[in-house]
Amino acid sequence: MRMKRCSDILLNLGFATVCLFLLWILAQVFVFASFRIPSDSMSPELREGDFVLVWKPVVGARLFNLNKSLNLEQTEIYRLPGFRKIRRNDVLVFNFPHPNDWSRIEMHIMKYYIKRCIGLPGDTVSIRKGMFKVEGVDMPLGDVASQKRIGLMHAEDFPEGVYCCFPYDSLVDWNIKEFGPLFVPGEGDVVKMDRTGGVLYRKLIEWEQGGKMQVKGDTVLLDDSMITSYRFCKNYYFVAGDRGENSQDSRYWGLLPEEYIVGVASRIWKSVDSYTGDICWDRVWKKIE
Repeated sequence: MRMKRCSDILLNLGFATVCLFLLWILAQVFVFASFRIPSDSMSPELREGDFVLVWKPVVGARLFNLNKSLNLEQTEIYRLPGFRKIRRNDVLVFNFPHPNDWSRIEMHIMKYYIKRCIGLPGDTVSIRKGMFKVEGVDMPLGDVASQKRIGLMHAEDFPEGVYCCFPYDSLVDWNIKEFGPLFVPGEGDVVKMDRTGGVLYRKLIEWEQGGKMQVKGDTVLLDDSMITSYRFCKNYYFVAGDRGENSQDSRYWGLLPEEYIVGVASRIWKSVDSYTGDICWDRVWKKIE
């Protein structure tokens, strides 16, 4: 009798453990995720050692073939309906779209970035004297103090590789002080395909179509066919770090596909001093703004 009772207890404990494990997995997929901040690119809002909480239902959890992603194979990504759409100035956690090199968009399930949303689908983004501008929008975007510092600097003041930026083209000669205008396409938007359009949107079109694009003067070829315009199938975003002097973001590698966005970072649930290892209690449960 005692043996039977012990067996029942062990079976019940095992069943409860399995249920809790499955609930944890489901919560990780559909409800929340935690990410550690590895650098100061989002300083001062976020700093190295912060652990941020991402509520996935805000913009909708993603479903995709996890096995393919772990094997670094590209896979279709589906997003469930969310409570709201992404907004300007939201702090986004996303899979970095260029894990191998900046010439093509790829999915890497284990490589994450966190940046602030500056431009939404349909926006036209510019940088003037270091300051982010969106056509028709008056609200401050990103960390204004950092942008002002950049605006006061000269080209020679920046470390090597920081001043020049996307699309790294001799005719579209942009830098982090004077950039754009760059149209951020959304699903259904049509963009003219001349030399400038080809240079700015080549990676996005190749990713959507799975083909190869060439720009020869004002002639744009997609595989073997000449195209004069292109209708986008996906939504894209322009994102940037708050510490603009030290952030690899859309100024350098281009636009972010919506499918790669994990969610909006809402709070710092833990913060550890990167030098001492002590908990920074004043930052625990701080709202991210």
